[in-house]
Amino acid sequence: MRRLVPAVIVAGLVAAVVSVLGAQPASAATICDKFGSTRIQNGRYIVQNNVWGADTTQCLDTSDSGFRVTQANHNKPTNGAPASYPSVYFGCHYGNCSAGSGLPRQANTSAFTALRTSVSMSYPGSGVYDAAYDIWFDPTPRTNGQNTGAEIMVWLNRQGSIQPVGSRIGSVGIAGGTWDVWFGNIGWNVISYVRTSTTSTTSSLSFAVDDFYRDAVGRGFAQRAWYLTSIQAGFEPWVGGAGLAVNSFSVN
Repeated sequence: MRRLVPAVIVAGLVAAVVSVLGAQPASAATICDKFGSTRIQNGRYIVQNNVWGADTTQCLDTSDSGFRVTQANHNKPTNGAPASYPSVYFGCHYGNCSAGSGLPRQANTSAFTALRTSVSMSYPGSGVYDAAYDIWFDPTPRTNGQNTGAEIMVWLNRQGSIQPVGSRIGSVGIAGGTWDVWFGNIGWNVISYVRTSTTSTTSSLSFAVDDFYRDAVGRGFAQRAWYLTSIQAGFEPWVGGAGLAVNSFSVN
């Protein structure tokens, strides 16, 4: 069913109040604060809890390679917004920037087209959630505030009766998989790519960011003059969520 208040709104409107924990060493740190975050790999990436849509407890155990959701007592209706977006990211999110990312970066440069990212995830046997990249673009090289250009979501996996913002407009083959393409506008363009494969490959993905952005540009939903501000990978849980994990994440 269609989400009433999509998680993408959160990533913008609520994250402004994110509280930042300082850089952490390689040893594990635990985050239970609703908007808590911590830095991993000497600050190259940031893990955020981001419980924007619920008052239920959510905790993450982090390591230098990613994070695992250890507690998530969510029980949200699937025709509304998810509870949270626990994730790891590269770049700038509401003024909280990872170290040395070089973002924002304009999408018409060779430095942008060379960017690649990969992720490996694990899923629990129960719950309602999606596992997705959230990649943000803005018409200006901003490091703070709500991005107003395009948001590209890449759904590796989903469990339960949930769907992206907007409506399905077609399908496409990208990064070795087949994807249903969804589009909606909620003050900015949201282009979602939902993997149709049910094989084990849905637990991992490696791709050039421009593979998906090129498709969005070709459909008229994004522009080459816009700036990439962050690359995020994580989960949107509606029900449960404990056991969701990013085992590894990289941007090169």
